[in-house]
Amino acid sequence: MADIEAHIHSDDQGTQLALEKAVSQVMEVEEQDNSIDEKYPEGGLRAWLVVLGSWCAMIPSMGLLNTVSVLHAWTSTHQLASYSDSSVGWIFGVFSFFLYFGGAQVGPIFDTHGPLPVVVPGSIGIIIAIFCFSASTEYYQIMLSFSVLGGISSCCLFTPAISAIGHWFNIRRGIATGIACTAGGLGGVFFPLIIIYIGPTLGFAWALRVIGIICFVMCGLACILLKTRLKPDQTGRIAVDLQALREPNYAFTTLAVWLVEFAVFVPYTYICSYGIYANIGVSLSYKLCIFLNVGAIPGRAFPGLLADRIGRFNVMALTALVCAIMTLALWYNAGTSDAAIISYAVLFGFWSGAAISLTPVCIAQVCRTEDIGKRNGTTFTLVSFGTLTAIPIAGAIQEHDGGAFWGLIIFGGVLYLAACVAFVVARGVAGGWRWKVKF
Repeated sequence: MADIEAHIHSDDQGTQLALEKAVSQVMEVEEQDNSIDEKYPEGGLRAWLVVLGSWCAMIPSMGLLNTVSVLHAWTSTHQLASYSDSSVGWIFGVFSFFLYFGGAQVGPIFDTHGPLPVVVPGSIGIIIAIFCFSASTEYYQIMLSFSVLGGISSCCLFTPAISAIGHWFNIRRGIATGIACTAGGLGGVFFPLIIIYIGPTLGFAWALRVIGIICFVMCGLACILLKTRLKPDQTGRIAVDLQALREPNYAFTTLAVWLVEFAVFVPYTYICSYGIYANIGVSLSYKLCIFLNVGAIPGRAFPGLLADRIGRFNVMALTALVCAIMTLALWYNAGTSDAAIISYAVLFGFWSGAAISLTPVCIAQVCRTEDIGKRNGTTFTLVSFGTLTAIPIAGAIQEHDGGAFWGLIIFGGVLYLAACVAFVVARGVAGGWRWKVKF
């Protein structure tokens, strides 16, 4: 009997060992699959075509965002001349709000189904928005066409354009994202030129229609070229992932991004209006937006290249500090000097470029690749409440100062100082406090 029991016990041990070996083999296979998923191409034809598709998607979305200064100056002296500065500011605050707020819905859809279910409706929506805006003459018409429909459609283009790059690049994600984001600066150069030169001759409506045709072509290319690489996350839910804020790395990064995006919209929106206030001429005032975006084109790519070498958070802290110094020193003391105002526009455009190109890269650095869309969406949804109020608050400060800009300028500069401190803290929490840490 003892021999039989020993034999049975031996069989049980053999079965258990075989089972453990099988489980170990399955785990090894899964680890191999995960390691394959995490091997980013970091280049190649398909990866760079995705960057091109992202670039095309950002021409309509971020290009319009970078044109708000001209649109603000034009509408405040034409269609909306009877409205206060803060009331006009809500038009463009709502546009930026919807551009970022919709990320909580667009991000998980992108993670689960890929880019087409959001890029296609976004493309259709942005074209309709531009053509409806061209025919709008009343406040509510501009609010519904440009701010609401245009903002939501821009979000459907911007969020997948940023997130798709994260599927193909990791080490070189900064430069890849920076190259794609140059589209916003380029759109911010050509769209104001179209308004400045076509608006006075053929009319503002036809200027917007020309912009709409360009956006139609860019959106078509974006629909074709934007692709994902990793398997869809079937567990993605359409919601703001507030529980992710329990992670200190992500929470402090979101706070830093919130502050820098809050700050960047003040100069971007009011630089042309400041030129008109300083009596440098209407034509030159509108061209300040162009000068700013000329600086922003290399300002989107170069910080990405630098960030891949010395750290994304390090570059964000540096650029926020430089923007604060330039705003409080150069812009505050520019007065009516053409040279000083133009210099500020170009330099600010360059140093502020990282606020668009590197912020999603910083978010991606503190989350899993599969969660890039959801985390970007959550962060920019929270950011949207800052962008919604930044422009009207700046307009209210200007009204309080009797139309002068000194309070508005100080407001923007202090926000940039706060953003710099926030990125330093986020960098320390997520990457360590040592001076030479590359993070």
